[in-house]
Amino acid sequence: MNKTILETEDFIHEFKTLYQKNKNKINNVDFAIAAPFTKLFLFKNHNIDFAAQNMSQFEKGAYTGEISPLMIKDLNAKYVILGHSERREYFNESDEIVNQKLHLALKHGVIPIVCIGETLKQYEAKQTKEVILKQIQKSLKDVKDFSKIIIAYEPIWAIGTGKTSTVEYAQEICEFIRKNTSKNVIIQYGGSVNPNNIENLMSQKDIDGALVGGASLEAQSFIKLLTLNK
Repeated sequence: MNKTILETEDFIHEFKTLYQKNKNKINNVDFAIAAPFTKLFLFKNHNIDFAAQNMSQFEKGAYTGEISPLMIKDLNAKYVILGHSERREYFNESDEIVNQKLHLALKHGVIPIVCIGETLKQYEAKQTKEVILKQIQKSLKDVKDFSKIIIAYEPIWAIGTGKTSTVEYAQEICEFIRKNTSKNVIIQYGGSVNPNNIENLMSQKDIDGALVGGASLEAQSFIKLLTLNK
């Protein structure tokens, strides 16, 4: 829950200005901005791909306060983030609920970015791969074409903490995810990604992109991520 409408408008203006100045450094980079639902309309006329941060597992109906996939599609959002660690932790979202949302998103032509990852306790107990495999089996159940989804590996212990897994560890887990899904799936890494570590992370074979939190809130930092801090 960041930025008012006015702050979002200022961000868009600054971002577009900086993007034009650095366009020659940004080659073949697909990106989207995941804003709160109440701000998504601001991106419609700016030729910037955008994503919803969440959506309901129900298509429509009397579910007060929820955002349906139809509403997201109506705004022309290209992506939707599902199963983010904060949703799982604070709103008790299960793998089964994430799976329901995933298939609804696919039904309505919105690309789901499905988040999976282990807690600090699981990491320290060396249960990461066991946890990841379970999340794959349940959250991604009945996915027929992995090229139509994006998987974001976010080690929960490294989100917003300043702690970052080693690049080697991030690559190892992303490779594990690919081997247990499909060679065609896009895999992102998310865990305290910032301009200082983005280039190293993106150089890894099985890390195709990044799901960035705090470092994307300011336009200058966002541009540095797109240019790999060059």
